Amino acid sequence: MLHNINFDSKKQKKLLPVAKHKSTSLCTLCRGTKLLCGRSRCPVLVKFHSRDKVRPLIDKLKLGGSSPPSVFVGRFGYPKVSIGPMIPPVMGDTSLIDTPELWLDKSIDDIVDFRSMLIRGKYNVDVFDVENSNKIVGFTRELALSKNSVFTEAIFEKKPRGNIAFYDEVQPHGPSAPLKKFDITNPKYEQHMEKAFYDTDLKARDAVSVLYKDGVNISKIQRAFSVGAFGVNKYRRFVPTRWSITAVDSLLGKELMKKTKMYPYINEFRVYHLNQFDNRWIVLMMPSEWQYELIEAWYPNTTWNLYGKNISIFNSYEFYKGRTTYADIGGCYYAARLAVNELLNKERRQAGVVILREAHPGYIMPIGVWNVRESVRRALQQDCRKFDTLDKAIVFVSQKMDIPLQRWIRNSAVLKDQLYQKRLEDF
Repeated sequence: MLHNINFDSKKQKKLLPVAKHKSTSLCTLCRGTKLLCGRSRCPVLVKFHSRDKVRPLIDKLKLGGSSPPSVFVGRFGYPKVSIGPMIPPVMGDTSLIDTPELWLDKSIDDIVDFRSMLIRGKYNVDVFDVENSNKIVGFTRELALSKNSVFTEAIFEKKPRGNIAFYDEVQPHGPSAPLKKFDITNPKYEQHMEKAFYDTDLKARDAVSVLYKDGVNISKIQRAFSVGAFGVNKYRRFVPTRWSITAVDSLLGKELMKKTKMYPYINEFRVYHLNQFDNRWIVLMMPSEWQYELIEAWYPNTTWNLYGKNISIFNSYEFYKGRTTYADIGGCYYAARLAVNELLNKERRQAGVVILREAHPGYIMPIGVWNVRESVRRALQQDCRKFDTLDKAIVFVSQKMDIPLQRWIRNSAVLKDQLYQKRLEDF
């Protein structure tokens, strides 16, 4: 049940021994009929039925189809990693399959279905060897820079195998196989990325910022970043996909945050609210200097608290001067931070921000960090409730969330600071 889920962060490592031990016994006893894990649907069966639909289409050594476009750079064995295309066995416009910005209105089953069609080709390369002359490497990069779906054809060394892989940071994908040969037909570059790619004196940080300002989807920037398409020529590297996603979110968030800290405070306490994929989101904004915190509460029978009896709560935060270490929560922290800074920059305002997330059992499997960024973005597009005091704001928060208010406060650094720390204006 958990074989395809990577447990990287501290919260995941703490839970792994228990989950790994019990998943086999519970799944064997249940077999998807008794729902002994407590979830509303069996994630094993969701993945199985999705895989079963695509299996007849990929039971061969040669595969042709329209890549969304989509590529993947692995991280195992770093700095020797596998790179390659992700190809669905279908023709036409498949762009939706790799555009997470459009997925919030889809169901988890929809996402599993169309992501399970993406067959990953693998070719081993050194991350520093971006100028590798092998056609597989060159075509993979061209695919990452392409604007629209591209016809691709792959010959594998063996038939694609493996389950649908689900991660907390990366979008799901289907089976994989080593590539023997790979070809693409008439790719058309996204013009802004083409310009950044050929500018070998432009730093990667600047390229990412320019592309973002030009309106290029973050998912497209992350894809090109992973294949070493940006940066000063001699410093270009392949970047594992899950690292590139967080790197771009973090980089853009930092750039926006610099501006956020220069703006005047908002004039009121705001509460934004959203329910999505059985996740409850609250974004609390306070009229203060920049502070930021993400608190995640995982109910029993959810991805990172499969067999616990109690709700597990994790938080990461920063005050005005920022963080110097990687957030324990992982990529979700940087994705949400980017989303709130987008709104504050749009309004030319500064605020203290606390994001609360309740992950309920209906969130049966991880579908990628995009879910956090896009859910917070969506929440901030809703009308907010405004209050003149923090007390009134958090009372409203307590009405929207199941977890008692005092527990949120007990697990929050920023809320404690706002509630209990004396400021000059208090005297």
